[in-house]
Amino acid sequence: MSSMHYGRAHHPQAPAGYVHDDMTKAEIKEREAALVPLTDSVRSLVDAVVRTQVPDSVLDDVRRRVEALTDELLADALPGPHGVRFGADGGFRNYGNPVVGKGNAFAPPLEVQRDGEDVWADFSLGPAYEGPPGLVHGGVSALILDQLLGEAASAGGRPGMTGTLTIVYRHGTPLGPLRGEARIESTEGVKAVVRGRLLTRPSDGSEPVLCVEAEGIFILPRWAREAMAAADREHVGDA
Repeated sequence: MSSMHYGRAHHPQAPAGYVHDDMTKAEIKEREAALVPLTDSVRSLVDAVVRTQVPDSVLDDVRRRVEALTDELLADALPGPHGVRFGADGGFRNYGNPVVGKGNAFAPPLEVQRDGEDVWADFSLGPAYEGPPGLVHGGVSALILDQLLGEAASAGGRPGMTGTLTIVYRHGTPLGPLRGEARIESTEGVKAVVRGRLLTRPSDGSEPVLCVEAEGIFILPRWAREAMAAADREHVGDA
């Protein structure tokens, strides 16, 4: 189930983890200037652990140093997940998201682009995402498409949580440069049907290969509907 992209005020009935805090956009920018390079470095470390062939003694030494660094970071840490946070003047953050999270080294990460209702991302997947030899794990493909479909639902004005997700694997997805695309196909009330796909991104000018297709139904939860209705009533009252 992907995160719901929902930018209105927090609602008392929203699930735990949707949090407002006092960070300004300037403070968020400053924090991310330090956080993102660290996440990139840990991502490189994960890749190195997958591929390394150094002696066991070196592995033991590196492990001890990594454990020491982990203890430094845990000296002041949240007691649980990061959740979805909204700053004092905006600034939606979901650093733990495994697809786009700026604080999650597992995330590729995707820089999602929008043009109206069209959503896409160009990205690369390395050895940490391998399933069959040389190919992306099928679950990783589904994870990425779930996120892109959710982004498309939001871009089309129909944000919601994943109700169903149907994946069709057309071709083995090679590790390396890829492109993901998604767009709303239809809507009905609080439901949106969204379609998306993963394709290769050749560097030699050849035609992209369609690897994976997806269709998802995204549903706006009741608490969000109530929050939107309340916000609309306040807007009318202020007019």
